[in-house]
Parts: sequence; structure tokens; C-alpha cells
Amino acid sequence: MPLPVVLAWTIGAAGAAALARVLVKEWQRVNTTLHAQEPVPEKVRREALPTLRRDPRTGIWRPD
Repeated sequence: MPLPVVLAWTIGAAGAAALARVLVKEWQRVNTTLHAQEPVPEKVRREALPTLRRDPRTGIWRPD
């Protein structure tokens, strides 16, 4: 006797949900292993950056 269609769809949906949950947990485990400590970006020292001035003759922006 074959399963009713609704019951088959319900079992399939439950299996897909369980598989998705396992994949999410594995994804998170791998990411925590690979990215154990994120590098902290350096602060930009604004005084070290050159100032740009526009050349009135050519209209090109050039560092000071």
C-alpha cells in the first residue's frame, strides 16, 4: 500500500529541514575554526595621508 501523497511530502520536508540544520551547524563549525580570531584593522593616521590639490591648469587632482 503506497503512502498518501501528503504524508510523503511531510516526511520529505522534515528530512530536508533536518539536513539543512545539520549543514548550518557544520558551516558554523568550519567558520569558527577558520576565523578563530579576526584581524583588527589598523587605525588610519590621517596626518600621514597626503592632501590633494586641484591643478588649475589641467584640472587633475594631485597630492601636495
